[in-house]
Amino acid sequence: MDAFKQCGQNGQIEVTKGDYTIAKVMDVLNLKNCDISIRGKLTWSDDIQYWVKNSVGVTYAQRSTAFRLGGENFTLQGHGEALFFGNGQKWYDANRDGSNMAGRPISLTLWQAKNVWIDGITWRQSQFWHTFVAYSQNVTMTNLDMNATSSSQWGTVNTDGFDSWNSQDIVLKNWVVTCGDDCISVKGNSKNIYVKNATCYESGAMVIGSMGNPTNVPETVDNVLFEDITAIHSSNAAWIKTYPGQGHVKNVTFRNIKFQDVNQPIYVSPCIYSYQNCDSSRLKISDITWENITGTSRYNVAAAIYCSRGVPCTGLKFKNIDM
Repeated sequence: MDAFKQCGQNGQIEVTKGDYTIAKVMDVLNLKNCDISIRGKLTWSDDIQYWVKNSVGVTYAQRSTAFRLGGENFTLQGHGEALFFGNGQKWYDANRDGSNMAGRPISLTLWQAKNVWIDGITWRQSQFWHTFVAYSQNVTMTNLDMNATSSSQWGTVNTDGFDSWNSQDIVLKNWVVTCGDDCISVKGNSKNIYVKNATCYESGAMVIGSMGNPTNVPETVDNVLFEDITAIHSSNAAWIKTYPGQGHVKNVTFRNIKFQDVNQPIYVSPCIYSYQNCDSSRLKISDITWENITGTSRYNVAAAIYCSRGVPCTGLKFKNIDM
């Protein structure tokens, strides 16, 4: 933390090769014109009680994080050598297939960050979500490798690769993700998101949502392009999931998607996790395109499209679909 204080503005921070244990929260929100270089292995301690009590809240759905960066004009470079090891197995076993264990921390959060580039980092056994981008703008994240796999009877629930919320102008390129939930998830009040060349295993692959909860707070998603995506042994390939809330999802394209052994390749739901109030949802889904979608479904389902009668889906386009 001293390095961030001394060199976080108009400076450079270098973590050389070696093994480093992270036993306390790292919360740095005043970075400016700073380059962070990591070539070593960072291992977050498995002291669950410490993290439950001290991880930093990030507002969204009572989530919290172990490592938060904010500011403007900074880079986080792993050079293909940096390894973030979260001791996730301890968390998977403690969580026991629950959804949102209180205090279970997101590995890395960008918070009120502007003009950021993250590149060349590997994650293994993340505690919870791998990356979360909130209240941020102009973020590029490239060449990232993530794998959360359990060795016990308990799954890696909610180990999303990426989630955005209240953010815009985000580019994700060249990702490989194995996780227990959404691979790439674009949540409420996100716009201008571009995802290219991602391979997702055992996940929800490309996802809009979930969003629309709480139902009395409008949320929107605009201008999202997913292209050149591969999904293998996953629950979905191109998925829009909302609660029966307010707002809209508009101008989203899933292009050049290849998949293998996927439950429901194309899926739209206005009332995820429930069958109540589906037809009363005021969250409009429109101008959605699925183009060049090819692969094999695990079951006899190619697409499942459900829309609210209150605000029917409009402008849904399917081009060159081969399942």
